[in-house]
Amino acid sequence: MLKNNASSRPSATTGCIEVRGAREHNLKDVDVSIPRDALVVFSGISGSGKSSLAFGTLFAEAQRRYFESVAPYARRLIDQAGVPDVDAIEGLPPAVALQQQRGASNVRSSVGSVTTLSSLVRMMYSRAGTYPANQPMLYAEDFSPNTPQGSCSTCHGLGHVYEVTEALMVPDPSLSIRERAIASWPPAWHGQNLRDILVTLGYDVDVPWKRLPKKDREWILFTEETPSVPVYAGFTPAETRAALKRKLEPSYMGTYTGARRYVLHTFATSQSALMKKRVSRYMEGKLCPACHGKRLKPEALSVTFGGIDIGEFMRLPLDRLADVLEPIAEGDFTGHSRGRRSSSLTEEKRLAAQRLAAGVMARIRQLRDLGLGYLSLDRATPTLSAGELQRLRLATQLSSLLFGVLYVLDEPSAGLHPADSQALYDALDRLRDGGNSVFVVEHDLELMRRAQWLVDVGPEAGERGGRVLYSGEPDGLRQVEDSRTARYLFDQVPAPASRQRSPSGWLELRGVHRHNLQGVDAQVPLGLLTAVTGISGSGKSSLMAQALPELMLLHLGHEPVDDAAGDPPLEGPSVIEATRGQMTGDVDDIQRVVQVDQKPIGRTPRSNLATYTGLFDHVRKLFAATPAARRRRFDAGRFSFNVAKGRCETCEGEGFVSVELLFMPSVYAPCPTCHGARYNEATLKVQWNGRNIAEVLQLTVDDAHAFFIEEDAIARPLQLLQEIGLGYLRLGQPATELSGGEAQRIKLATELQRSQRGRTLYVLDEPTTGLHASDADRLLVQLQRLVDAGNTVVMIEHDMRSVAQADWVIDVGPGAGGEGGTIVATGTPPEVARAPESRTAPFLARELETSAP
Repeated sequence: MLKNNASSRPSATTGCIEVRGAREHNLKDVDVSIPRDALVVFSGISGSGKSSLAFGTLFAEAQRRYFESVAPYARRLIDQAGVPDVDAIEGLPPAVALQQQRGASNVRSSVGSVTTLSSLVRMMYSRAGTYPANQPMLYAEDFSPNTPQGSCSTCHGLGHVYEVTEALMVPDPSLSIRERAIASWPPAWHGQNLRDILVTLGYDVDVPWKRLPKKDREWILFTEETPSVPVYAGFTPAETRAALKRKLEPSYMGTYTGARRYVLHTFATSQSALMKKRVSRYMEGKLCPACHGKRLKPEALSVTFGGIDIGEFMRLPLDRLADVLEPIAEGDFTGHSRGRRSSSLTEEKRLAAQRLAAGVMARIRQLRDLGLGYLSLDRATPTLSAGELQRLRLATQLSSLLFGVLYVLDEPSAGLHPADSQALYDALDRLRDGGNSVFVVEHDLELMRRAQWLVDVGPEAGERGGRVLYSGEPDGLRQVEDSRTARYLFDQVPAPASRQRSPSGWLELRGVHRHNLQGVDAQVPLGLLTAVTGISGSGKSSLMAQALPELMLLHLGHEPVDDAAGDPPLEGPSVIEATRGQMTGDVDDIQRVVQVDQKPIGRTPRSNLATYTGLFDHVRKLFAATPAARRRRFDAGRFSFNVAKGRCETCEGEGFVSVELLFMPSVYAPCPTCHGARYNEATLKVQWNGRNIAEVLQLTVDDAHAFFIEEDAIARPLQLLQEIGLGYLRLGQPATELSGGEAQRIKLATELQRSQRGRTLYVLDEPTTGLHASDADRLLVQLQRLVDAGNTVVMIEHDMRSVAQADWVIDVGPGAGGEGGTIVATGTPPEVARAPESRTAPFLARELETSAP
């Protein structure tokens, strides 16, 4: 246990938070003093325990204390963080956490709702809008697409309607019904059942679909009738006709469902995300013909403010909204009422308009200062990056003007271009100067240099971390030899130089239209490591994480598939503009497309590191091959905690049971039968090299590699996980406990263990997000290995240290939103660093200068 040096103790005049005996997750009985009313950065490599200290201990305890004052009934309605494992914390103020998390996955959650600006805007239109003659005043709720009184009656406030057409359901009309011409029909037995019912009804299922009479085709696809008829399973059409004539006993009575009815009913009622996703392919989203995507009733859309209706207002970028509102907020009503004299506005309305416009402008100013001026208020939350979402929450807190609060932020610089970082730093300073304590878990070296206090956790990750190496002013960390952070902060470890390989060919994107890309042409070199740069919102993800893989997959004859195959569509099929464009060039040199992102590798504790990488299959086979297992006739399935015969019956393989405490957070206790082992007693009696299957799942990657060193099928993926910096994770670590960065590196390690035949296109979206500089270096080594094996790697990246190691750079911009969407510069890192129009260039040039030998 390390105490703070006396010289680095916080000043008694500012007051401090005293933590004693913190043991949350991997923390080793930590004692630390941290000043209040200061900007404090928690640093350390990924997995070192800094989040366990900042969020798992400090924020969790502050929240627990607050909930002690909340009525017991209300506590049941709030998601609580739980009780941290700590002896004592003194001097802890109320806390607000701004974490890296995505918003609700439905299109009704938007930038406006997250920032609460939507409510202000509705009030503005209600009380200060310009109404048509003889129309009564509407309430704020009448301007909301999420209320019955405001939503468009045609699309129910979604802005789009769904059509299920013949072309979607029958993509190949040359096939017969027996040959599965109706692609939207369910697979397996259910589809066979519908075909047999059609045979009974007298339809020809063996003639090509296009040769069926139009009346028959329309009834089969679109009928709302549900006739029940006898079904003779396995009979030919002729045998079925004969059986009907002779009134033979049928196999069963079958009920017919039209193909469109099946699609819509399944989407509306299925609990399976996979089934929802499957049928959504046969639904086409189109703008609502009544409201044209504005989501509101005509009465609400007839009211204007600043000359525009609320539907158009919500679609405008924040930068453009500022132009509309600024004059009104300052008392200039010239453009407020299009087609009317400004003098027709009553004094009461002028006052309301000015006051409300000023309130909205104050919020918009905060968002623009944080580099989010390219967003619109109706932008759906699921389309935002985690970094954008956190900055939206940060702007809301800046507007709240709270005093004496502890703000705990999780990597606010994530997804932020260096050109936008200054605005973030200024925002954090404003929070602190407002009389608050700002604690930031961060890898950004520049923010560490600006901090008033550093808490460095480590020295390594997992069990080899969990100690406070240093707590004091940043300069003092220079003397701490065990700190990985100190080397990068003060010694400026030079990045490996770009290898500057020559391309083996080029992929050419022609006329790409998507989001803010309007007819963009781009070239991607083959056989190189390419970094794609540009400020947040410039269009780099639209171009390289969406358009590039989609067009490449279409060329390969695959339907573009979302990485998270289990995710249901937002609230129906996507109505986001699909990619338009062409892929030309040396396209035949690519055989596979792999997208490696930061989405979770699983959504339940049953998915873990061992199961995702596939190494657990080999482990279970080893156990099944032992003499003890063969004697008991145990197969490999016996050693899965998801299979009834091997798992503990009490907890069904979970390893814990949930204890509901009503108004307190649920407590998860080890299973009283298996004590957390997840398996039943008979399974646990089988050992391989002295360990049972539960003990193997408890091993870290480092320990497991030594344990399985002779088993190449297991040792190889474990070695790759070590090389990529994940040696501290346990094999059985639930997917729900992994960060986005850890999930992405696990995906990459899983891909690296495949036999490399080259000719694969890898697309990575900000792979160094959430990584310490030393971990980012290790990741880049693995990406270089992929390229050396003959593959093409494209990474969207803000970290200039990583960009400097690329062979080729494509800079997108120059600005965000409508001011971006073009290729600003391409070339080697030194060439792009000299590009005069590039906002990336000066930061890349500084990195290249620092890394020069």
